[in-house]
Amino acid sequence: MTGPLLDIRELRMSIGLGDEVRPLLRKVSLTVAPGESVGIVGESGSGKTLTVRSVIGMLPPGAHLEGDVVYAGASVPAMSPDELIRLRRDEIGMVFQDPHASVNPVHRIGDFLVETYRRQSRRDRRAAALRARELLRRVQIKDPDRVLQSFPHQLSGGMLQRVMIAAAILREPRLLLADEPTTALDVTTQAEVLGLLDEIRRERGAAMVFITHDIEVVAAICDRVVVMYGGRVVEELTPAQLHAGQISEPYTEALLACRPDIRHRRDRLPDVPRGTFDEKTGVS
Repeated sequence: MTGPLLDIRELRMSIGLGDEVRPLLRKVSLTVAPGESVGIVGESGSGKTLTVRSVIGMLPPGAHLEGDVVYAGASVPAMSPDELIRLRRDEIGMVFQDPHASVNPVHRIGDFLVETYRRQSRRDRRAAALRARELLRRVQIKDPDRVLQSFPHQLSGGMLQRVMIAAAILREPRLLLADEPTTALDVTTQAEVLGLLDEIRRERGAAMVFITHDIEVVAAICDRVVVMYGGRVVEELTPAQLHAGQISEPYTEALLACRPDIRHRRDRLPDVPRGTFDEKTGVS
C-alpha cells in the first residue's frame, strides 16, 4: 500500500461530566508507516492510552470524538461493530500493561490460546493446539505444554506477558499496539520482553505503536518518538535527535531529567515545568 498504515487526523475527544465537558484529546495528529515503530511518551493523563485505544474503537463510555482515525484507508470511527471485530481479530494485535486483566483466571492458557485461534481461523482443535505451541516457542517459552496446562495465576508476570504477545500475533497482524507492556515487570524481564517485541515486529514486518513513560526505552526500539502533554502532541523527534540533544520542548527535556540515574543520587526528581508550557500552548 502507498501512504501510512495508520493516520490519526486532528483527533479530538471529550467527555461530559455533569454539566461540564472535559477535553481529553486536543487535535492529535500522528502517522505510522507500514513496518515503522513509533513510541508515544508522556506523563500519566497525557492522552497516550486514549490515542491508542481510539485506533481499535475502544472509547470511554460517553466519549465524543471529532477528527478521524484511518487504518489502511478505512475510517475506524465509521466502522460497524462487525468491522471493528474483524479489525481487532485480523489486523491489529494488542498487548496491554496488565496481562492478568486480559485472560479469564479460571481458564487454562491452552483454552485461551487454542479456542481463540479456533474462533478466528475456523481450524480444528489439533491444528489450533499446534499453532499455540509454535507461538509459545516463538516467544521463548521453553516448555509450552506445561504452560498450556497452566492457569494464569501459576505463571510469573513475565511469562504471562509472553503469552499475551503470542496471543497478539496469532493472526500475524500488520500493526501491534503495546500499551506499557513492561511496567509491572522487573528490570531484567522488561529488557527481555522489549527485545522480543522488537524482534517479532522486525521479523514479520509489522508496524508498532509503543506507549511508555520511559523516553529512553522508546528511543532504543522505535524509529520515532512522539511526546504528548495535556492531550496533545507537543514534539516528534528521532532517536538520533534525542541523543544529540536536538530537543525543542522544555517538557521533553524534563521527561529525560525525570528518569532515575544510578550514577547520580538525587533527593527528589525534578518537577516538569507546567506553567511556561501551558501558557505557550493554551492548555488549561
